[in-house]
Amino acid sequence: MSAHLDPRLLRGFVTVAEELHFTRAAVRLHVAQQALSRDVRRLERELGAELFVRTTRQVTLTPEGERLLPYARRVLRAQDALLAAFGQARPLLVDLNSPGLATPRRVLHRARELAPGHELMARYESGLTGAAGELLAGRLDASFGRFAGLDPALRAGLDHQPVRYEPMAVVLPEDHRLAALEAVPLAELAGETVYAGAGNPRTPEWTGLALQLFEGRGIEIAPPAPLAVGEEEFQRIMARTRNPVLAVVGFPAPPSMVSRPLVDPVPLSPVSLVWRRGLTHPAFDALRRAAARLAAEEGWLDKPAGGWVPAGDDVRMASRECHDSVRGPHGTSACATFNA
Repeated sequence: MSAHLDPRLLRGFVTVAEELHFTRAAVRLHVAQQALSRDVRRLERELGAELFVRTTRQVTLTPEGERLLPYARRVLRAQDALLAAFGQARPLLVDLNSPGLATPRRVLHRARELAPGHELMARYESGLTGAAGELLAGRLDASFGRFAGLDPALRAGLDHQPVRYEPMAVVLPEDHRLAALEAVPLAELAGETVYAGAGNPRTPEWTGLALQLFEGRGIEIAPPAPLAVGEEEFQRIMARTRNPVLAVVGFPAPPSMVSRPLVDPVPLSPVSLVWRRGLTHPAFDALRRAAARLAAEEGWLDKPAGGWVPAGDDVRMASRECHDSVRGPHGTSACATFNA
């Protein structure tokens, strides 16, 4: 075996081990598939061990590959830490889902304050399900959203940290019969057809939350519509359909529409910080600390009396282990969960 291993070979091996697919791994690494295959074969020669079983249908790790994986990850973490110490860390890519969502934006801004020497860059993937594929492929580092609403196959490769029970709202045409109310009781939406992203492949976790909230209340989900790309197109389609839109409190209402909080009960959207398992980056700890501190300071994880959350979400949000010693005025501890 060679006394010196190129970290590039280890990075290629780890990426293939995570993807179990050479083409996806090559896309993630921005290299040609043939070059990646050559690197893996070279690593196998240098180690004197076969690392993958390759067939036309699948790629799997051999026992030797399984044994190498934790060692390779430790080497790469050390390399990343060394580069970061000398100011060579890549930007941390953080998906904020939508420019109108205040919670992810506030967490990112606080993280930038905590890690002024690092670059944290915003991205907008419009839905946690849409972002999850990018997270698993390594094209994003972190996102926000309803972790329990993800497909279990996606959750298996991700970790999360509860951030907030975010109160929900409804966005209405300004001349709608409910627009004059300061807050809209859920019972008043009976008979309405409410837009909640049905048919959007990037946001099924949001549609699923709406389905559970509306069940037994006489509220219909608006059928799938052509996916509106851009704020102007969304406004045009909403003006044409005139359907109320399920949102969160603080989400800016488009022109000629108003936002009203939902009450009786207060529905809560469970928001987590979500990332790919095994992620290492010098600014990532700052992002987690920012989420934890804001949650503690603002009481974001305190549920209001009578607040509504789906049972499955509540279990995941409540199963937390403490991550930060900061406690806010509400006595909430800053915690993290790693349940799949």
